[in-house]
Amino acid sequence: MALLTVNPLRDDLSFGARVGGLSLDALNDDAVRAQLIAVLDEHGVLLFENVDPTSALHIALSRVFGSLKEIQAQVVARTEDDTPPTVIDIRHDPEDAGIVEIDGQQISHWLPWHFDHCYNDTLWHAAVLRPVVIPSEGGLTGFVDGIQMYRALPADLRARIDGLNILYTLDVLYENMRFGKPASFREIRIPPTAYGPTSMAKDLPRGVHPAVWTRATGEKVLHISPWMAVGIEHHEDADGDALLEDVCQAMLAHATPYYHHWQPTELMAWDNWRMLHSVTGTRPVNRRRMQRTTILGDYGLGYFEKPREAVRAS
Repeated sequence: MALLTVNPLRDDLSFGARVGGLSLDALNDDAVRAQLIAVLDEHGVLLFENVDPTSALHIALSRVFGSLKEIQAQVVARTEDDTPPTVIDIRHDPEDAGIVEIDGQQISHWLPWHFDHCYNDTLWHAAVLRPVVIPSEGGLTGFVDGIQMYRALPADLRARIDGLNILYTLDVLYENMRFGKPASFREIRIPPTAYGPTSMAKDLPRGVHPAVWTRATGEKVLHISPWMAVGIEHHEDADGDALLEDVCQAMLAHATPYYHHWQPTELMAWDNWRMLHSVTGTRPVNRRRMQRTTILGDYGLGYFEKPREAVRAS
């Protein structure tokens, strides 16, 4: 079987690729599977075009990249398309959605720039996303590349942040977001689902990850999640907070983002060790539904600040 076609995601980007020819039959070919692993590592984000994005294809593609994380029903909504269930069901329903205001415009289902599981000690490797309900406007998924952001960050900030570790906690309330928040941001309505994780975070140790890490291929990656960051390890003071805010604002100002307008015939995969992602949000009356798988793995650089037992006792 011929290998899949691979082309740039966009001509002005240093990351990302468009992949053609994906099918369930193609995934049975060992050479195709090896190609997919290699192109994800090289490009960071893959857009699979002109496919029939069934649940079966979604799951089969995900398993090319590694073992899938089993989804616990009490933690996040899931589907029953796989046994054990490995597909997260991500819904925006106007009836119970949160609403924020940015630049005077009210939007729902907005997510700030982040990498997933930053609050944990291990960092899963990748994800595959497929659209189920696409809003008529907005709801774009954004990606920025940590390699590009590191190279574009002003040299003085790059020198000051390299070698430092960032503290994270499972607090999804935007009112508690301390770093990288848009200047014009205002929260209008908090979704009820936000309170559970934030309450849970009080009994969990904080996750710690390096602000910059080096890939096996030698590139340095600036990998800071503004969402859920709470400070710099051993530097939780005014100077440390000012440095982290300066880095978050500068890295996003100098980033070259890609925002994806979804089509029904697409899937996307990305490297969670390298990329940050976001959602632009949509008008509160719109519905949006996506499904995502989580590919396990760990880059081995994260840890908990202190054991869970110590946190519970304090």
